[in-house]
Amino acid sequence: MNVTLGFDVGTSSSKGVLVASDGAIVAQATASHEVSRPAAGHVEHDAMVWWQEFVDVAAQLRAQRPDAVITTVGVSGMGPTVLLGDADDVPVRPAILYGVDTRATAQIASMTAALGADEITAVAGSTLTTQAAGPKIVWVAENEPAAYARARRLFMPASWLARQLTGAYVLDHHSASQTTPLYDVTAQRWHDAWWQRFAAGIEQPQLLWPGEIAGTITAAASAVTGIAEGTPVIAGTIDAWTESVSVGAVAPGDLMLMYGTTMFLVATGKEILRTPSMWTTIGAYPGTTNLAGGLATSGALTAWLKDLTGADYPALLAEAEVAGVGGNGLLMLPYFAGERTPILDPDARGMIAGLTLTHTRGDLYRAALEATAFGVRHNIETMRAAGAKIERIVAVGGGVQGQLWLQIVSDVTGLVQEVPQVTIGASYGAAYLAAGAVADEAPSIAEWNPVVTRIEPNPANRPDYDELYAHYLALYTQTVDIQHALARRQHG
Repeated sequence: MNVTLGFDVGTSSSKGVLVASDGAIVAQATASHEVSRPAAGHVEHDAMVWWQEFVDVAAQLRAQRPDAVITTVGVSGMGPTVLLGDADDVPVRPAILYGVDTRATAQIASMTAALGADEITAVAGSTLTTQAAGPKIVWVAENEPAAYARARRLFMPASWLARQLTGAYVLDHHSASQTTPLYDVTAQRWHDAWWQRFAAGIEQPQLLWPGEIAGTITAAASAVTGIAEGTPVIAGTIDAWTESVSVGAVAPGDLMLMYGTTMFLVATGKEILRTPSMWTTIGAYPGTTNLAGGLATSGALTAWLKDLTGADYPALLAEAEVAGVGGNGLLMLPYFAGERTPILDPDARGMIAGLTLTHTRGDLYRAALEATAFGVRHNIETMRAAGAKIERIVAVGGGVQGQLWLQIVSDVTGLVQEVPQVTIGASYGAAYLAAGAVADEAPSIAEWNPVVTRIEPNPANRPDYDELYAHYLALYTQTVDIQHALARRQHG
């Protein structure tokens, strides 16, 4: 049996799948890991774990299906992530994660002052935020000069794996568009002057599209992974974009809503839309652009409550359903790790308003689910105000297994969500891109992964949620000074 291997490095685990030519998953495996938080606002990961987990997961997949012949490999990973490697591709320090890592606020301010926010947006599409990779490179240069002096190459998880597997030094256009301000979104190439200014001494990776072949498995990689030498490997891209690919949410008018450790939204269009509170990026395919956003916590918030209460998810979901709309008068801000879009505030903090001695863990869990739904609505309204046309929403990720969460998001936003048959996401999307890279004609994702469920909003809940949403917006604006004061205490 000929199969493609898809592999994704996520925030809390790596996942691999073997996928047959008709889209059927014939094997899957997962390796769990944890990020490190060495200081307030710092979120890192050891890149050597990414490679070891690829090796381990590949071995598990081959053991499950010894009859499978891997014809091509797809890679994907969390991002934008800053991994700097030396001349021998040894990491000079742990990888700095995407927008949940908020260390580079001083660099964001200084770079914006030096270049001008309007000029940055004109070239790179987005303003500088904690999501941008560029300021994190500068942070390393300024705070860890010895490590930066050894740095010669820039990687993200997908490109790091492609390097280990093939020896190719590449980065896909989409990932490059999140290295703000180092990439020109209009010209779709590196912005040489700003690269030399802010990433001096680092070699520019070759730019490819996510589904293009980066190279083939080397003899050394074959010996370690068991994958045949000469097997093609694609460039891959950031996980949220391979999630979009996995469910076919890549056409103009589509919005991918990813329920994961964080919540991610990717709206696809043809025109470059610029707004200071969202991220403008290049799409997964040539000719497409995206307006994207993300909540800093979603699954991370529900996991925190699960660990705090000692209950399991089924119990919490059942109790949250009983709690009903508004969790018996609770309102939560989900900014437990700061917030990304649209408020772009790394020092925002989580809040729970309305607590009494009668509230239960089910009320709290309901409030957490509703808080993420309010965050989704805030992002969607901001996208539409910027000109994005959102005509179809497709939900994906581990969180779609809970029907209640999906229903709350549809009720709060008033929008239908489509749920496909396969919702494991990025690893499946990486496998699909890999299959298309070696096929005369790319397979149909609608045939690979058809829609099986539609979540319709309940209009009876809309008045209550409209009122709570207004309170949600006001709660942040009226308490932001207190949140920032508390954040300063946390930073020491």
